[in-house]
Amino acid sequence: MMAQLQQGGPDEKEKTTALKDLLSRIDLDELMKKDEPPLEFPDTLEGFEYTFNEKGQLRHIKTGEPFVFNYREDLHRWNQKRYEALGEVDAIETEPKSFIFMSEDALVNPDKLLVLIHGNGVVRAGQWARRLIINEDLDSGTQIPYIKRAIEEGYGVIVLNPNENYIEVEKTKAQIQPSSDISDEPAEKREKKDKIQKETKKRRDFYEKYRNPQKEKETMQIYIRDNGSPEEHAVYVWDHFISQSAAENVFFVAHSYGGLAFVALMIQREAEVKNRVTAVALTDSVHNVWHQEAGKTIREWMRENCCNWVSSSEPLDTSVESMLPDCPRVSAGTSICLQ
Repeated sequence: MMAQLQQGGPDEKEKTTALKDLLSRIDLDELMKKDEPPLEFPDTLEGFEYTFNEKGQLRHIKTGEPFVFNYREDLHRWNQKRYEALGEVDAIETEPKSFIFMSEDALVNPDKLLVLIHGNGVVRAGQWARRLIINEDLDSGTQIPYIKRAIEEGYGVIVLNPNENYIEVEKTKAQIQPSSDISDEPAEKREKKDKIQKETKKRRDFYEKYRNPQKEKETMQIYIRDNGSPEEHAVYVWDHFISQSAAENVFFVAHSYGGLAFVALMIQREAEVKNRVTAVALTDSVHNVWHQEAGKTIREWMRENCCNWVSSSEPLDTSVESMLPDCPRVSAGTSICLQ
């Protein structure tokens, strides 16, 4: 038996070498593109034949079944693109501008105002986690329960949209060479803004590359003025809306990167935030007072007015040790993170 195996060894090696040589001459990406259907998807839920039922669950219009990821067998990339397209429904912007959501009394409520900030990544205004929206229900993955309860308890509500920072358009011949930047801003301010935009682009490169694996057209990103990053967006909304509201007490709920955006806001508008904001609830916040260079007075204010609920198997509200000298960290009562 051993002799037979030894005799067959060279033949097997030759076959393996020949197979490797053949595979090396095949452009697998091009081959996969030929096998894939066109990457063209509807821009409405009805087009996908889905709707949310009375329980806020995403269900197929005809079958009533939950969302099916593997719509086409053995076409993972096409299924992923379909999944992403479904998540982008009603989130596509054709103009270089952003938006926020507000309750009718957000700016005139004299008593209290609640501000909601979601995390980084693919989520959009009013969402906590797209995965939970598609696979569970609206109550699990969106800010709707927070908004409903806030309104019931007499709060005005503002929902931020920190991830809507730019639009992507196909380059024209005139846009291949960008025009020189003529600005009255000081050089130091321009450099800081450019740095923020570059960091934002770097964070998003992974998402864009994964969402558009077959993108062939040359495109460019047009950043939204004064909203080119989550941090800029938070400051802009503060300056133009929150600070202009009538509410005596302002409250924040910020998840993940939203916590970092809040700290960045406080660093730039410290006196105003201290004067208007009563309390801040953070959830799995990724802020870092050292890296963000938050001063001593900010850290002291956060210890008194902020609390960070973090993923933990400990019972709800159990104290969790922190390496940072800022707000207290307590257990969220679950080890499952939204993102």
